[in-house]
Amino acid sequence: MKPTYLPALARLRAAMSASGAEVMLIDHGELLAWLTGYTVSETRYRACLVPTSGEPWMVLRELDEPPCRAVSGLQQVETFSDHEDPWQAVAQSLINRGLANARLGFDPASYGMTLQSWQRLNRLLPQVSWVAMEGSSDALRQVKFDYELQALSAAAAIADDAMRCIGEQTAHGWRIRDVAALAAAGFLRLGADSGETGPVIAAGGDHGFLHASDHDHSLTAGDILHVELIPKVRHYSARLMRPFVLGKADARQQQVAAQLIALQDAQLAAMRPGAVACEVDAIVREGVLVAGLRQRYDNVTGYALGLYARTPRPSDFSYCFQPQARWLLEENMVFHMYISAQSLAFSETVVVTPQGGKRLSALPRELGMIMR
Repeated sequence: MKPTYLPALARLRAAMSASGAEVMLIDHGELLAWLTGYTVSETRYRACLVPTSGEPWMVLRELDEPPCRAVSGLQQVETFSDHEDPWQAVAQSLINRGLANARLGFDPASYGMTLQSWQRLNRLLPQVSWVAMEGSSDALRQVKFDYELQALSAAAAIADDAMRCIGEQTAHGWRIRDVAALAAAGFLRLGADSGETGPVIAAGGDHGFLHASDHDHSLTAGDILHVELIPKVRHYSARLMRPFVLGKADARQQQVAAQLIALQDAQLAAMRPGAVACEVDAIVREGVLVAGLRQRYDNVTGYALGLYARTPRPSDFSYCFQPQARWLLEENMVFHMYISAQSLAFSETVVVTPQGGKRLSALPRELGMIMR
C-alpha cells in the first residue's frame, strides 16, 4: 500500500476497533478509492479485505490486476477469471487466511453490498460473525486529508477556468450543447479525469431546472443560461454554479441575484466546526422564504463533496443540509452549497474552517451577462 493512504487505513482501523471487527470487507466504490487510490466498476463483484494488522488485500477480475497494482501499490492482489464466481473468490481468500470464523465488518448501506452479494457471501462463510458498520463507507471520508483538499482545489481551478471561458466566448445563437462542449474540452485540456460537465441548460422556475436537460436549445435574448460544472481530479469533484443572462439583466434579476448571494454569504460564514447543520441550512432556507423569493424551499441547501466513483449516485447526500439535519460540522469537511430562486442559481465548493466556510473558487460571485 502506498504511504499516501496510510492515514486512511489508520482511520478505518480505528472504526473497526470501535465496532469489534477483525476484518473489514470493502466493496463501496468510493471507499475503495479513498483507501487504496484504486476503484473499478461492479461489472463483476470485487472487494478489498482489511485486517486489523498486516497488509490489506484485493480480490478482483484478472483483467483488472495490472491497473490495481500500479495505482494502489497493494502487494496482495488475488484474481479470478471471468467464468469464475467472484463471491467464491472473496470467501476463499478469507478461508485461506484462517478467517472463516472472523468477525467480519461490512457496510450494509454500500452500493456493492446488494442483497444478492450478502446472501452469496453468507452461504459461503457460514461461520463468520457479521459486524454491521452501516454508513461507514461515507462517514469515514467526510473529514478530508490534505492530499484530498489539494485534489479538490485543483478541480475547483478547472471549474473556474471553464466557467470563465463560457462567460467570455458564449454568444447568442449557440446551442446548449455548444456551451457544454466548450466546458468539456476545457476540462480535458486542463487535466480533469473526464469531460463530464454537469447540467448546462436554459433555466426556468425556482429549482426544477437544476437537473433539466435540453442540449439542442439555441440561446436567444432573454434566456438565462444555467451552468453547473463538476470537474474531477483523481476522482475528487469540485462543483460550481453560475447564471448568465442573454443580454442585459433587468433590475429585478440583478436584485434577486444580489439577495441570493448575500444570503449564501451569510450561510458560508456560519460554516464553522461545531455548527449544527440544520441551523446553517436555515440561514438560506428561511432567508429565501422571508424575502419572498420562493413560495417553497423543498430541496437541500448543500451536500457532501469529495470522491466520486462509479456508483449509482452523482451526488452524496449522506451529509446534507436540511431542516432535520442535527449532525455537527467538522473542520476540513467539504460541501457543495447552492441556492436558487427565480431561474437564478449560485453554488460553491466550501471547506469548513475555524474562520467559516472557505470557497475553493476564485471567481466573482455575480450574475453574468452575455452581450455577444
